[in-house]
Amino acid sequence: MPRLLVAALKEWREARGRGPMNEIQVSLLIDRIDRTLDTLISREVRRIEAGLGVLAVTATASPFIGLFGTVWGIMHAFSSIATAKSTSLPTVAPAISEALFATAMGLAAAIPAYIAYNKFSLDASKLTGRLETFADELTAAVTRKLGERMTDRAA
Repeated sequence: MPRLLVAALKEWREARGRGPMNEIQVSLLIDRIDRTLDTLISREVRRIEAGLGVLAVTATASPFIGLFGTVWGIMHAFSSIATAKSTSLPTVAPAISEALFATAMGLAAAIPAYIAYNKFSLDASKLTGRLETFADELTAAVTRKLGERMTDRAA
């Protein structure tokens, strides 16, 4: 938020440095401040959300990778049954164990990534809302102040 305030004050000071402003110049200043604040908010949101894509991909892809490992392990179990011509536990246990391990690894990656994605996404949304509210309040304050100056000058 300090960056937003500094940017708005910079636009304000530059405009004041040029001397008294008419209504059109005041309107243009308010538009410039508003665009500057919107640009800064957009940059900040992009920076904050930069890592969310990796978390989203991890959260959605990991269960499928685990499922692939499960299918591979079950296929290995059937292959062991065919080779040994036996369905005994010692024949299928290693392959079933591998399948369950692959499932567990997929879930071990997906669950924390899903939780982290949701937390960071919610935090980013909250921050974006706070930044936009601050920018709106700042623009309103500048508009009010400029309106007062125009009224004082007209009187």
